[in-house]
Amino acid sequence: MNKVITDGIVLMPPGFADGLDVWSSEDGTPGSDTYAGAGGGAFVPADQDFAGCLEFVKTTSTAKVRYMGETTILPGCYLRVTARVKCLSGALTDVRIAGFPVKAGGAPRGGVTTVGPSVSIDGYGQVVEVSAIIGTGLRNGVDITWADASYGHIGLDFTGANGAVVRMDDLVIEDISSVFIRDMMGLVDVRDYRAVGDGVTDDSAAFNAADNDANGRCLRSPMQ
Repeated sequence: MNKVITDGIVLMPPGFADGLDVWSSEDGTPGSDTYAGAGGGAFVPADQDFAGCLEFVKTTSTAKVRYMGETTILPGCYLRVTARVKCLSGALTDVRIAGFPVKAGGAPRGGVTTVGPSVSIDGYGQVVEVSAIIGTGLRNGVDITWADASYGHIGLDFTGANGAVVRMDDLVIEDISSVFIRDMMGLVDVRDYRAVGDGVTDDSAAFNAADNDANGRCLRSPMQ
């Protein structure tokens, strides 16, 4: 399953080269400051590591970069968000994927995790990649769970001391739901536990192991 292919949903935000007026220095909601205005950002067309990037100075305890477009969140759809960043000077900072979830109708979806794991930038000019998985279900590997959210404003947080001059490459958002398909089916296949099903081999150990791992899911035994 890939909603970009099957449903034509657009997940990838525009590149910074297309303009900074859709990149918010706040939560990304309509009317928030953008990096084309009060956010104080600049587009750098040429960089030795990035084809084009956003540059700004970190002046708040949590400096935000949020795409103001509405990234669709669907049940059973899991998105991997990735960005590459670096510090040029000033206090070194930490970075994490973050977002602002919104319910149908436009109300904020409160009470959920909005940030992924934090990564430290340890040196000047060092390119650091940060990523997180956003989805509606609490599954292994999912960093940010947004049940009942209709869409989100997704981007990055830069945390720590102020003064860093930061550059950020274009944000990448991909549908990786196929990784979770077997879990979403709610099935555990006994063949994954070495069941043979030839009518001769004792498969009881395989069935027991699958049952122990099922955690409420149904066992699938396609062998007849």
